[in-house]
Order: sequence, then structure tokens, then C-alpha cells
Amino acid sequence: MEDSDGEDPKETPELPLEILVYILSFLHAADRKEASLVCRSWYDASQDLRFQKNVTFSFPASAASLALVRGLARRPRCSLRISQLDGFSVSRSLLLEVGLCLGSKVDSLALPGSSITEASLLALLPRLTSLRRLDVRGLDSLFMSGAFLSREEHRRQVRSALSGLEELDLSDLRYLSDLTFNRLTGCTPRLRRLSLAGCHIAFEFDPYRGCPVGAVEDSSALLSLRNLRRLLVEQRSTLRALDLSRTSITPESLRIIAQVEGLVLEELHLQGCKELTDYSVEALVKHQPRLLRLDISSCTELTSRSVEAAAQGLQALTHLSLSRDWRITEKGLAELLSVSSLVSLDLSECLHISGTELVKGLKGPNAARAELQVLNLRSCTYLRDLAVFSLTQLLGDSLRELDLTSCVNVTDLSVCAIATYLQKLEVLRLGWCKEVTDWGLLGMVQKSLCEPDDEMGDRGPRFTRMFGNMGFFQPPRMPFEERPKLLTQRDLQQFQQRAGASLLALKRLRELDLSACGKLTDSSVTQVVRFPELQRLSLSMLPELSDASLASVGRSCRSLTSLALSHCPGVTDRGVAQAAPFLHRLQHLHLSCCNNITDRTLYLLMQHCRRLKTLDVSRCKHISVTTVDLLQSQLPFLENVHHKLIGVADLTPGD
Repeated sequence: MEDSDGEDPKETPELPLEILVYILSFLHAADRKEASLVCRSWYDASQDLRFQKNVTFSFPASAASLALVRGLARRPRCSLRISQLDGFSVSRSLLLEVGLCLGSKVDSLALPGSSITEASLLALLPRLTSLRRLDVRGLDSLFMSGAFLSREEHRRQVRSALSGLEELDLSDLRYLSDLTFNRLTGCTPRLRRLSLAGCHIAFEFDPYRGCPVGAVEDSSALLSLRNLRRLLVEQRSTLRALDLSRTSITPESLRIIAQVEGLVLEELHLQGCKELTDYSVEALVKHQPRLLRLDISSCTELTSRSVEAAAQGLQALTHLSLSRDWRITEKGLAELLSVSSLVSLDLSECLHISGTELVKGLKGPNAARAELQVLNLRSCTYLRDLAVFSLTQLLGDSLRELDLTSCVNVTDLSVCAIATYLQKLEVLRLGWCKEVTDWGLLGMVQKSLCEPDDEMGDRGPRFTRMFGNMGFFQPPRMPFEERPKLLTQRDLQQFQQRAGASLLALKRLRELDLSACGKLTDSSVTQVVRFPELQRLSLSMLPELSDASLASVGRSCRSLTSLALSHCPGVTDRGVAQAAPFLHRLQHLHLSCCNNITDRTLYLLMQHCRRLKTLDVSRCKHISVTTVDLLQSQLPFLENVHHKLIGVADLTPGD
């Protein structure tokens, strides 16, 4: 075919694979996945090893998954997460296919929500010769009989395959005992990470034998501290991370573990260990000073002494979680923020935190101070605008994630400060901040905040009509009676013409939560929720939200994978029809209690949102079970559909 000048058209030369790989390296994973569908050369570039390091393939046990497993055989390495396995033929065939096709290529294997037989797993494990991570949390069916790996022949085969295993997750195993624990860990001599969260561990007393732990040989009924300590001694040269969350570990038991000679822990999780005291944390810090990550959340007996101990003894600390440690106060936080390596701090539900000491620590004379990237202050109800304003100024260059959920005293001034100083922010959660209004999101100062009240201005108080001149003054207006000044079209025109610090300044946002900010309306949502790279958005419980906002979000936020609109009565099928054609990447959609949603929405999802994995239409009275069943049969990736009380005519509590 010739062009208009009679010359043969020249084909565009293909770029070298290395150049394509370099170009794709600038994209996020979701965008890279879309680009891989363009042509064969782009697909090959997207499969480069640098893009596959943290990729996990998650799928349920089904006949359709057999083809997926065979297709993965073309990849050099892969990580698998297979759910809903059982003892039936489909699950056995799937595990056999994994062993035959992927064997030496599997880096990581997780089996959540499964109930497989010992024979099925023992047939698979010897083939996984390159396995680095094994997750069998909650797999009670393997350990219930106590016979797992009881034969020396099986142990030898598994030991040969798992000699390089680095991470082992045994969380939430009710029937884990000394015997089964020793058999399994005896096949994994080079562990770096071990999780025993939620396991029944006897730290001081054996309830089955009625004697102290360690007085008898290995138990076939429970896992003992003596046996755990023996493992730590044997693998102390490699073990760096330990998870004992939600166990009954005592202060003395923690001291024994921390004092194991030669053990150098870098990560320790003790979430929900309610018997721990400040003494135990002080002992831990003394004997394990190289800890990088420490989670002591929900340890309700801890006080600020533990914070001070961590600040003084853990000079390399990078991540600290103190969530739901209700007795912790501001004391020690200033000193904690002098630890220059600290990048993540979780103080959620620490009810006595006001932020004063955080600001003091960041303003301190010491040149070395924390460059926080993640700060969680959820439910810190004493936090106010002044503290937020100071924190945003001090952390503007480093902070990437900020959670202010349920900080009820945070207002529009805080939102403006966030938009002004935290322009590198990627995650912002403002759910249940009920004083946040349209003005804050738009970065505009509400005039009514600066002007004197009409009734209580410079003219002094006035008498009410009801009581004439009897001397009764009109009572002050209560906070719950106040409504924000409504935005006018003129206000919006001023916003569009000025370069203010609106939420639009946060161009890097990946996640935004504005749920239950009941004063927000379409006026702000349609103007500022415009983030092309936004992946997760929650607008639940916004009674003033309408189809206009949903349509705007669909057009402006096309990378969304998760969208929550529950309890939004103004959202209808019309809004879904306008947004759905742009939301091809959507995987999780929450529409519970949206009473104006009908079966038409489900048909729209079948047509446009083919990648949907989770859908919640609970209490949507105009949706039928028949259409839900049809949806489940049409969407290949759909795993969970919540449809409780659909089709019910009246859901009022009084009925």
C-alpha cells in the first residue's frame, strides 16, 4: 500500500526490549498490567524479573485454575496464594499440577481458608525445592491428628526441599504441639522469620499435665516455651523476626526469649499480649537493642515508661506501633522522635495523645530527628488544628501516609494545612472527621468563621421575642445545630480562578477516605476528587452525595480498584451508568444500604467492571437474588458477594 506521495510507507521500528523495560519501570503495577495487554513485545517487557519480585498470584481451588497453573509454567519464578482447598479431587489435582508444572519455580506458597489432608501436602512439598516462604496459618486439618511428618521418610524428603526456607507462618494453629513443631522446624534449618501469632503456647504452666512447663518431655498436646526457646537457640544465627502476637506470653517469658545468647532480633510483634508490663519492655530493649520493628499494640498494661525505654534503648528503630495502648500519655514522645531512624509511628486509639509532645520533639534543638513517612493518629480525640498545622509543617518533606480517622476536633483548617504542606502525601484518611466541610476541601476560608455572629456581634446580646424584656437571653447555638455556610456558584467560580491549597494539590494520592464527613456535598467532591492515580476511595455515609459526584469520580479517577459508597441515599443507577464505563480496573465495590440502587446497576457491572472481586449490596431493597446469581455466573474473578437482606421492602428498625 502506497501513501499520498506514491512512496512506500515505512514501518515504525520496534524498540529494544531493554528500552521498553526502562519505560515500564516508571509505571505503577496496575498501569504496567494494562500496558502489557497492548502487544506481545510490551507483554514480554512487563515480565522482566525486576517487576516480578513482589507479585503474588491469588486464586481459589477450582477446575478453571488448572489452566492458570499451566500458564504460569512459562514464568521463571512465581508466588502462589491458593484458597478454599479441601480433600476432594479438584483440590488434589490442583496441588498435583502445581508440583508438576511449577515445582522448582515457586518462591512463596500460602494456603488460606483451606482444609487439606496431610497426604496432599506431603505429595507437594518435596517438589518445591526453591520455596522461600510457607504460610499454613489456620490449617488445623494438618495438625489435628498429631501424625504430620511422623515418618522419617517423609521428613527426609521435606527437609531436602525446604532446606532453604526463610519464612514460616504457623499462626492460629490450635493443635500445634511440641512434637509437630519439632518435626516441621527440623526440616527448615535456616529460618529468618517465624510467626506463631494466636497459637496456644504454654509459657509457664502445662494445664494438661498439671505441672510447670519444662518438667516433662516434649508434649503431644501443646507447644511449650521450653521448646520454642530450644528452636531460638538452634537457629539464632539466622532468625531475625518473631511474631508472638495474641499469645499469653508473660513478662518473665519475654525476658527468657530476649536473653537467648547470640539471638539478634530485628523485628518483634507482640500485638495483643495483654499480660506484658513496662518491666518486660525494658528487659526486651536491654537485651535486644538492634530491633528495627516493634509492635506492642493492644498491650493494655503498658504506660509511657515503655515509650521512654524504646526511645532510649532502640536507636536504630524504624517502625513502632503503640495502637490501643490506652495508658500511654504524651510523656516520652518528644524523646522518641529524636530517634532519627524512625519512619513509621502508630498511635491510633491512644486516647491521651494531643500531639503537643510530637511537635516538641520535631522542633527540638537536637539536629537528629525522625523523618516520619507514616503517622497514624486515628481516634486521638484530643488532637486539634494547631497540632495538625505544626505537624504538617515539620513533616512536609517526608510524610507519605497520614491517618486522622475519628479525630473529631479536626476542622477545615487542618485540611488546608495538609493540602499546603504535605504535597508528597500518598494516603490520607479523614473518615468521621465530622467538622470537615466543602470549604476545607476547596482550600477556601469560610467567611462565617471570621465574621461575628449576627445575634452576638458588637451590638451585644439581644432579647428574644418570646420573652420580650423579661431579661431572658437567647441561648447559645449548640455545635450539632450549626450547619456550614452553603457554597454558591460565585464561590465555585472564585475557587476555579485561584491557585489555593485545595485537596487537588495532593497529586500523588493513592488512597483517600472521606467516609462519614457528613457536611461534604457535591460542591467539593466534584471539584477536588480528581486524582488519575487514585486507587482506593471511600465516600460512604455522605448523605448529601448524589450521582453528580459519582459521575465525576468515574471520569477523573480511572485507576480506582476500590470504591466505597455505602449509606449514600443520593446514589442511583444513573450515577453508576455514568461512572462504570470508566472504572474497568474496579475490584471492590461497596453499595450497602443504597436504597436507590436496582438490578440495573448489576447489569452495568457485568458489562463494564469485569474484574470485580468483591461486591457489597447488602440491604439494597430493590435488588433481587436472581440478578445477584446471574452476576456471580458472569464475572470470572468475583469471589465475594454480600447480599444480606436484599429485596426487603422496609428495613426500618421498628419493624
